[in-house]
Amino acid sequence: MNELYNIQFSSVYTLFFAVILALLGEWINSKVSVFRKYCISGAVVGGLLFAALALALRLTGVVGFTFDNSYQGFFMDLFFTASGFGASMVVLKKGGKVVIVFLILASLLAFLQNVLSVSLGTMLGLEPMIALMTGSIPMTGGHGYAASFAPPDYPGALSVAIAAATFGLVSGSLLGGPLANSLIQKKHLLDSVADGSMDTESPEKSAAMVSVGEIPKSFFLIFVALGVGMIMQSVFNYFFPSVVLSSHVMGMCGGAVMRVALDAKKADVPEVEIETIGDVFLTVFVSMAIYTMKLWELIDMALPIMVVLLAQVLLMYLFARYLTFNLTGKNYDAAVICAGHVGFGLGAVPVAMANMNALRVKYRYSKLAFLVVPVIGGLFCNFTNAAIITMWLNWCR
Repeated sequence: MNELYNIQFSSVYTLFFAVILALLGEWINSKVSVFRKYCISGAVVGGLLFAALALALRLTGVVGFTFDNSYQGFFMDLFFTASGFGASMVVLKKGGKVVIVFLILASLLAFLQNVLSVSLGTMLGLEPMIALMTGSIPMTGGHGYAASFAPPDYPGALSVAIAAATFGLVSGSLLGGPLANSLIQKKHLLDSVADGSMDTESPEKSAAMVSVGEIPKSFFLIFVALGVGMIMQSVFNYFFPSVVLSSHVMGMCGGAVMRVALDAKKADVPEVEIETIGDVFLTVFVSMAIYTMKLWELIDMALPIMVVLLAQVLLMYLFARYLTFNLTGKNYDAAVICAGHVGFGLGAVPVAMANMNALRVKYRYSKLAFLVVPVIGGLFCNFTNAAIITMWLNWCR
């Protein structure tokens, strides 16, 4: 059998294609109404298109691809740092109750994901530890947790966890927008003015408020805040070396600290400009993360693992539809939060943000959802999920 010819993409080419595919996805969205109808973002459309093509080329023995994702983490860090600037005290006070409720819901989902994976997996003949690799480690945790928590002394555990995280990433991208869109349409959530939203401005109006003069200042604030976050991370690592906090989480903390400091001094915060720049970072990251996925890893998974993963998707749908939506307000904000919960409950917080961003483009912005989801999914849920995972790892051993 001839060795597969491999094309290697440098970090610059990987970034270049991420942007091209995101633009291609937006163009496809403008031509295909079904993607707009179900709120699938352009970055997801373009990324999945290339990932499917790469899968077909690899399986037919034509060519393979290797990517240098050096910039992927950087764009993720910048996006989360920009998101941190949304943590104004006014917003935190208004979203206080929802933040607590959503943290409880996210933690409960992570626990149930492990219950489902171990119970159903063992019923289907899987080793409990291998079955656990389809639970909250790859689902709520994503690829980072899959690589971190997969036990090296269990053969195949890492491959299953990474493949499951990939499956979750795709599922979260495809399910979140349509679920929220269905809730918004069927329950007429935009008909009432007093629907609990903290920001009723349309995307068009928000875009018109962008000031060209504030853009350089916005970039500088984001970069400074990321630096503040990295300093905070170094200090935290010095005092708590056994606790690992990711750079994107600390970047968001840096953004939040900068916002609180600026608010305390009553300084002007170019919030719309920072948010717009953050959207660009998000688009590039999501496109890069999805189009470089190794979809062929899913093919090698055994049937029982696929059954468990499909059951996880069903659990996520039912949980978001009947618990997350009902307990976070049953309004437009709650529907957008549902899209976000599906995104990070099955894959990663950037997918959650992409899901919500697609809804913002079609309908309008929900400041409450864009605060609650990244704060819980990107920060607090890291702690609760890690504790839940540790308990289950010890039990499965």
